[in-house]
Amino acid sequence: MTQPLTYKDAGVDIDAGDALVERIKPLARKTLRDGVLAGIGGFGALFEVPKRYREPVLVSGTDGVGTKLKLAFEWGMHDHVGVDLVGMSVNDVLVQGAEPLFFLDYFACGRLDVDIAERVVAGIARGCELSGCALIGGETAEMPGMYPDGEYDLAGFCVGVVEKSRILTGQTVAKGQVVLGLASNGVHSNGFSLVRKCIDRAGSNLPAQLDGQPLREALMAPTRLYVQPVLSVLAQHTIHAMAHITGGGLIENIPRVMPKGLGVDLFQGAWPKTELFHWLQTVSGIDDIEMNRTFNNGIGMVLVVSAEEASAVAASLTRAGETVHRIGRVVERSQGACVQLVDEREASSTA
Repeated sequence: MTQPLTYKDAGVDIDAGDALVERIKPLARKTLRDGVLAGIGGFGALFEVPKRYREPVLVSGTDGVGTKLKLAFEWGMHDHVGVDLVGMSVNDVLVQGAEPLFFLDYFACGRLDVDIAERVVAGIARGCELSGCALIGGETAEMPGMYPDGEYDLAGFCVGVVEKSRILTGQTVAKGQVVLGLASNGVHSNGFSLVRKCIDRAGSNLPAQLDGQPLREALMAPTRLYVQPVLSVLAQHTIHAMAHITGGGLIENIPRVMPKGLGVDLFQGAWPKTELFHWLQTVSGIDDIEMNRTFNNGIGMVLVVSAEEASAVAASLTRAGETVHRIGRVVERSQGACVQLVDEREASSTA
């Protein structure tokens, strides 16, 4: 008689999945906030929109971590990619003026390693806790043959809420307004296909340290979470537009919030170039425009504010722990690239 085949024989370990869920539950509990009605363990998570909103509008965002994961596998650095996953979505939701409410994750692998998966989910929970949103559900998919051993993929989904009258659409952006840039933690989660090429090109000439950190730690630093400082500023000041600087960099993301007929002059030299980005540009050999289209280049979030409020907004963000630079201004522009790099001294003389 043919020996029975079990699901485990086929490569799916239900017991390992159950063990992971039990490890996740206390991590998720740390992220609980008002509104959670049912979370981890059910077929669907339940969340009640906070009653303080009169005309609540839900804002959703979804993203992954990209090929940064390839370095996580190679270097065994799994603790921060969960923060990256959260950051990519909550920062996107934030630019609409929304408060992130809850987050769900999707973890897919060929064979489930419970210890590694717990490290990843612990990062997700930490990112949620720092962003004030609840980790209320997700999915762990063990799919033999779909992924090489030791590899996994991540996706995240966030829902936030904003008062209808306070949605940031960019329609109030006007000529003469100031562009503030909030410093990034490094590369964040975009441009890693080029980062990996730079590592390969450098070969044995890799620097031991960049910006005071070992190379690997500098490259794998997690996406900065801007939620709490920016929400605090939104409650006190008028912000006309925001842009999360992800794939496409400053050159491609700022135009997404610019009304027709307006553009931005970015002041070259208005923010410092870190050793990390200097190294990437030197090894890759790309010009300044391509550098600002591929990477965040040191600026992870952009805020457009009036000239009158710029100093107060910058001071408030600085008190909250952000590093803020005045990186540009809004100008009339009906032709050519919406975002253009200009010499800071020239910009000052013509302001």
